[in-house]
Amino acid sequence: MALLKTVARTSDGASIDEVTLESNVASVSFLTAGAATRDWRVSHKGREIPVVLSYDDPAVYLENPSYFGAIAGRVANRTAGGRFTLDGKSYQCTQNEGENMLHGGALGLARRLWTVALDTANNAARFTYHSADGEEGFPGAVDFTVTVSLNGAALTYEMEARSDQVTPINMAQHNYYNLMGEGTIWDHKLHLAANRYTPVDDALIPTGEILGIANSRFDFRQPTLIKDADSEQLGIDHNFVLEGSAPAAVLNAPNGLSLTLETEQPGLQVYTGAYLDNSVAGLNGREHVKHGGICLEPQTFPNALNQAGFEARFATPDVPYKQKLTVTIEEGRE
Repeated sequence: MALLKTVARTSDGASIDEVTLESNVASVSFLTAGAATRDWRVSHKGREIPVVLSYDDPAVYLENPSYFGAIAGRVANRTAGGRFTLDGKSYQCTQNEGENMLHGGALGLARRLWTVALDTANNAARFTYHSADGEEGFPGAVDFTVTVSLNGAALTYEMEARSDQVTPINMAQHNYYNLMGEGTIWDHKLHLAANRYTPVDDALIPTGEILGIANSRFDFRQPTLIKDADSEQLGIDHNFVLEGSAPAAVLNAPNGLSLTLETEQPGLQVYTGAYLDNSVAGLNGREHVKHGGICLEPQTFPNALNQAGFEARFATPDVPYKQKLTVTIEEGRE
């Protein structure tokens, strides 16, 4: 079942709409603000468990300080100096995290108003956004599409970007997962199909190295309690090099719920919510606490535009950017 309703309005009167997709085991709602996944509820042992972090006020998603549920881009993650060179020409993009660019600039894709159309036959919705040439400093006019579909316990995101000239694209879906529906994620177990990661500097920009994870707090080659791996509670905000096996990630909670993530992307940014707080009201009064959610964001490597050893991705007039992500939340597996 697919439903559509207006839930808020912007200061200039534009509507913020909410789409809800329902199956026999789950209900997921999305907003036209940032094409954000606002709420995801899973039927489990007679309860409806809210498995993603959410804001109470839909209008907040046009500011979205923590990028809850949003589609990040044009180029997700951090770009050093907000600069890159393409075909011999230098581009200066918006610097919105100190001197660097985060998630495509001040508004990026996450803080824009998208349009939506329902596809009730496929229990799906299609979000679209047109990004003008020069927006946030990027070259090319780009038409972005995100199609979401719910099939039982599996939620699929299909992302596409079509440009009128060569331009870098790195889209990322930014849910914060907590399969308990409350508290922190320290007692969740994480299993990654990754043997290596990309270390970062003090600004969380990758250094260009690719290192093994053995005997480090980044070793999730076997299902591992997050609190045991990161015993000093330093937090994780790092890119892992995926090895191509499916699933890329499995997350298990003490209540028996399990998340599996499937992607064709080369990297997975894992962020354990070290900067989360309760400064913005949560949906239905839920409190947001430090380490209250974990982000699992498939994408190309951060700052790939400025690292010769990392492969960046581009959309061209002939070849669009595409990404497919499927997240399934159901009774446990490891």
